[in-house]
Amino acid sequence: MRLGVNIDHVATIRNARGGKHPDPVRAARLAGKAGADGITVHLREDRRHISDNDICRLMNEVDLPINLEMAATDEMLGIALATRPNAICLVPEKRAELTTEGGLNLLTQGHHHLQKFIEEPKAVGIHVAVFIDADSGQIDAARALGVDVVELHTGAFCDSDGEACKTELARLGDAARAAVHCDLSCHAGHGLTFETVTPVAAIPEISELNIGHFLIGEAIFSGLERSVARMRVLIDQAAE
Repeated sequence: MRLGVNIDHVATIRNARGGKHPDPVRAARLAGKAGADGITVHLREDRRHISDNDICRLMNEVDLPINLEMAATDEMLGIALATRPNAICLVPEKRAELTTEGGLNLLTQGHHHLQKFIEEPKAVGIHVAVFIDADSGQIDAARALGVDVVELHTGAFCDSDGEACKTELARLGDAARAAVHCDLSCHAGHGLTFETVTPVAAIPEISELNIGHFLIGEAIFSGLERSVARMRVLIDQAAE
């Protein structure tokens, strides 16, 4: 199972004061050294963390695949086509939200609206994913749209406990199996921690986990390399 490390909040800390420190590119290199298979960043409309220059530097200076999370807007499509990351993941984005609050609703977004954000990147060799909730209807809609990957939102699972936690985990497993049955690759992420990652990583149909905020937070106490390395071990153990 691949591990993608989201380094957005390294840039958040940098931007709180301005200047160049801490450097997201340095963080990406350290994550790779510790076992990350790729780097994820979310370029937002308000540039609250990752900047356009960060994207260019990551593409030029980091020897890992770059996954660009982005809203389905003309501005972001232009940036993706200009920079050519390995993959993009289309996500919902609200101007005032602190973090992504759920998956895209492909049933209401409409085929016509999303079509160019899928077809144009794919035409130049960029893999395209959609970030969705664990729902069979969303899986079917993703297949109809022609994406390469679905990324399942794990926030509901991470935020639940008891029977609700078991229910959410079962939903993730069912959705992952449905995705693979539809010949879609299945990724997952959002809110995963050392405590919650194991059962998700044990779902064999999920091929990649994208984790960010927790790892950057843990890096304050133990360092980024140790934080990523521990997550790498937990994922590998769960997937055995």
